[in-house]
Amino acid sequence: MYTPKVMPPPRITHAIEWARGKTRRLIQRVVPAPLGVLELASGWMMTQALCAAAALGIADVLVDGPRSADRIAAEVGADPDATYRLLRALAGHGVFIELPDRCFALNSMADTLRADSPRTVRPVLLMVGHPIVWAARGQLVESVATGRSGHELAHGIQAFDQMAANPELASGFNDAMRVTTQMAERAILSAYDFSRFARIVDVGGGSGYLLAAILRSAPRAKGIVYDLTAATAEAGKIFTGAGVTERAAIENGSFFDATPAGADAYVLKHIIHDWPDEQALQILHSVRRAIAPRGRLLLIECVVPRRNSAHLSVWLDIEVMLAIGGRERTGAEYTELLARAGFLVRRIVPTIGPHSIIEAVPNRSGLPLT
Repeated sequence: MYTPKVMPPPRITHAIEWARGKTRRLIQRVVPAPLGVLELASGWMMTQALCAAAALGIADVLVDGPRSADRIAAEVGADPDATYRLLRALAGHGVFIELPDRCFALNSMADTLRADSPRTVRPVLLMVGHPIVWAARGQLVESVATGRSGHELAHGIQAFDQMAANPELASGFNDAMRVTTQMAERAILSAYDFSRFARIVDVGGGSGYLLAAILRSAPRAKGIVYDLTAATAEAGKIFTGAGVTERAAIENGSFFDATPAGADAYVLKHIIHDWPDEQALQILHSVRRAIAPRGRLLLIECVVPRRNSAHLSVWLDIEVMLAIGGRERTGAEYTELLARAGFLVRRIVPTIGPHSIIEAVPNRSGLPLT
């Protein structure tokens, strides 16, 4: 997966993000309000256009050079006129380049739609645009009215239960999670030093990609990826490719019931946000029973900032509410939740991306914490 060679300090990237938001708000002030609202409302079309291009594999057929819309359509099995109209719309927003005579070429944005691009986001788009997943997005009114997940409202079953019964859907979800982890890898590793830990457990770590990256950064550490059997199916290959096979193990089970005991670091990336407080506490209690007395719990989450903004966390909050009934939390909410599970938050470490690392330790009833 592509990552920048130079990682700027988090304060720089956060300042840039603030400036982008400020610019966006200034533009909105000079646009008539009805037009501004309708422009925002049209976002679903861009989402679906990107998902359609990813699903059809359009970017893959352009890897050897520009093609006409007719030729692209023939290669991907689509209608020529509709293919041209899709690509014209995307090119107008900077994805693909439109050339004379209804021809199109890749650019850096379109390259991320290729299946074998080192910067691919295709698995994420395939999951977002999956008909089962997309149907939940249409349930926001009812979800807000009832507090129930959009997925349950659309399909009569919770998302994780449906994935347990649908291997194709589960495989797509796991692949999407691998890509999002690859995108966040460098930001996480540059913000936090894992080398002080001897034994690390990645709870709910799926393919093991994050654990492999952590073990590469901490050459003396050993680790376990802990997840359901189906989720860890590719972990062995990931460990082999990363050269950490001798230091990485796979254990299977449900984090609601137990987690491997005695490690000095437990990493949970985008796990707690999937669940409302009751189920989140079950997971945290499971880790609390297993963790070494001086161990560290590391939650990698998008923490909702104190000031309202267009931070990814506030939109991800709507996404997890619709998809799985989960929620994003503020730093104070994580501190309170972890206290209920027997942990004390030591610090919240920002990264250059939208994620933060919430570092907590077992609360040992007033004993000195080191």
